[in-house]
Amino acid sequence: MRNIFLLTPILFFGLSGCVSEENPKIDAADSVNIPTQGLSTPNTYPGMNLVWADEFDGATLNSANWSHETGNGQNGWGNNELQFYRPQNTSIQNGHLVITAKKESFSGKEYTSSRIITKGKQQFRYGRVDIRAVLPKGQGIWPALWMLGSNFDTVSWPACGEIDIMEMIGGNGREKTVHGTVHWEHDGKHAQFGGEYSLASGTLSDKFHVYSIVWDATSIRWFIDNKQYHVIDTTPAQLDEFRRSFFFIFNIAVGGNWPGSPDGTSTFPQHMIVDYVRVFQNN
Repeated sequence: MRNIFLLTPILFFGLSGCVSEENPKIDAADSVNIPTQGLSTPNTYPGMNLVWADEFDGATLNSANWSHETGNGQNGWGNNELQFYRPQNTSIQNGHLVITAKKESFSGKEYTSSRIITKGKQQFRYGRVDIRAVLPKGQGIWPALWMLGSNFDTVSWPACGEIDIMEMIGGNGREKTVHGTVHWEHDGKHAQFGGEYSLASGTLSDKFHVYSIVWDATSIRWFIDNKQYHVIDTTPAQLDEFRRSFFFIFNIAVGGNWPGSPDGTSTFPQHMIVDYVRVFQNN
């Protein structure tokens, strides 16, 4: 993928730490119309067991699964991002996780959003991951559903490895394209390999799509709505990062080196709506 400056530096530049989950009141302006259209995937696959899922059916974000990361980090999480991450921009609505990006002044920043992680709570090595989501839209909007190696505290990035299940860059006709990428360390330097898929019509904000990876000891494959669009052979020794456990990160960034800043065409609030995340592993 060209000109990528990914979200990972959030974890390495001025990490603010985790705060306890709250149940903030949902303002009328933050309530969303949840689409009814789009693919749903099964909760069983032949030869695999469902080992973990969050269907977001409770009244609040499940603190047994997720923590919040907050703030703007150093140099906008290393990417010159413009948002301040807050727990208040996460809500559970009608059985869906909603992460909301807003244009509002807070703590010296002009935008707010949320970033949630399963670090220290849920981590996985291999399997199939399905995430059903509707994406936000607009210039400067950068939603991501991704994973980091659980050992990043000790080896740092990119040696911990990163698996981007889904990234989308808003504006300029880019909202029909999903990106899937891995990042790792090779000879002491950052290496990456990515692919993308564009819808024949419409955008990724129109309805639900399912973003998936199938990951084992030899490869990672990326899918959208069960259509494979990218694969990497992970058997080389320098890709050993991808034979260890990883945790999840869901967020919307605003601005940054890759998407650029919002402009006069951007509208707020913007929402990423997640119906479920499911992890399956071989019997």
